[in-house]
Amino acid sequence: MRRLWLALLGLCPLVHGQDDKYLPQSSHGVDQVFNHAHYYVAYSNKHRQAIWVAYELSVTELVKAVPRTNRFFACKYAGVASASLADYSGSGYDRGHLAPAADMSFSYASMSESFCLCNMSPQVPGFNRGIWKKLETAVRGWAAAKGGLYVATGPILKEKPKGAIGPNSVTVPARYYKVLYAEQDHKMIAFVLKNASSKRPLMDAAVTIDELERITDLDFFSQLPDETEAVLESTIDKAYWHMSVNKPTYSAPSYPSSLAQQCKGITKSSGKRCRNKTKSPSGYCHHHAR
Repeated sequence: MRRLWLALLGLCPLVHGQDDKYLPQSSHGVDQVFNHAHYYVAYSNKHRQAIWVAYELSVTELVKAVPRTNRFFACKYAGVASASLADYSGSGYDRGHLAPAADMSFSYASMSESFCLCNMSPQVPGFNRGIWKKLETAVRGWAAAKGGLYVATGPILKEKPKGAIGPNSVTVPARYYKVLYAEQDHKMIAFVLKNASSKRPLMDAAVTIDELERITDLDFFSQLPDETEAVLESTIDKAYWHMSVNKPTYSAPSYPSSLAQQCKGITKSSGKRCRNKTKSPSGYCHHHAR
């Protein structure tokens, strides 16, 4: 079903092992769908950013194995009109992650590719470092408690933006959304937040999936049976999402030091094995990550 939809749009995601069974669907505005190491992107060349980013956040991927890189780079996929670092420089806006770097800290590849500008959107600093970060932390807490989540997130580009930045006129969205699906318990919730500093409780921003679909013109979880989708998307079980999201206490565990091993990479200067230690599951340090 999902392959048929992508074929109809003339789009085809790259193939890898990540589960892509719950990709959102859109009949317009998407120029290309592609995937990185751990997340899928539906990209808009007009807005120079993603319409949605989607990925599965499993319990095993909550382990913090690698450090944050902070190495932002332009998207190199063919046909993608990428934003540039110059667009954000001096703009007053943060390069706000859609798929958070902290959700990608289980491998060097996923961490590195989370800093691609296709995964960024111009966010007010007080928003990016405040209520948006609070929601991202809460999502990891829920993923740990619920046995993993499917996540879809992005800017709301259907409505009037706050403006544009940089030589490439990167759209500054007025609002953002995040959708969560706990598959094993068949529970869904969505959040819509203004691109502004806020101290409001996160649950005040919760909406049904049906409401979010009306706002965004996207179709979430259409791969589910129609009757199941209709029930799940029309209601919010707030009792299920009972964890305090205003003061989340979740933090990702780190790999124990006993798992550190010598990097398997070969140095160019000596032709010998790298002496760095790494806790990455790949067996390579950040210099030799593959």
